[in-house]
Amino acid sequence: MENFMRMEIKALLENVAPVRVAVSTFISNLAITIDELMDIKTAVSEAVTNSIEHGYDGIFNDESTVIVNIYTKREDYDDIKIEIIDMGIGIDDIELVTTPTYTSKPELEHAGMGFTIMETFMDEVSIDSSKDSGTTITLSKRLKKKKSIV
Repeated sequence: MENFMRMEIKALLENVAPVRVAVSTFISNLAITIDELMDIKTAVSEAVTNSIEHGYDGIFNDESTVIVNIYTKREDYDDIKIEIIDMGIGIDDIELVTTPTYTSKPELEHAGMGFTIMETFMDEVSIDSSKDSGTTITLSKRLKKKKSIV
């Protein structure tokens, strides 16, 4: 069985926490461990924060939003795919920005760790970006094999 949820938030850092709550609530009905849930919440937080801080690069208006699409598929394994989409400035050099500790904003706390954290906690991270057309970060996770219910 497949399921889907979509949300759109204004590109404000104060909206990262509600996204975490919504994502964790939506996927909590899957065969998920607390560790897996925390990993996903952390990766989503990093992706949404990156979209806000880097995607819009301080240039905000009424159209500055972040879209979060969550797809779940229940079969022998539970699969989760989460897309974080912004219509910001895009990424010129994806290889450079995914280099551990690279940051375009060294003044920010924990700068340069976002993609490393996403890649650590998720099975797959992909980035699709075009200059001045925005960025889509796709996070994928396959949950451990379901356990028998007695």
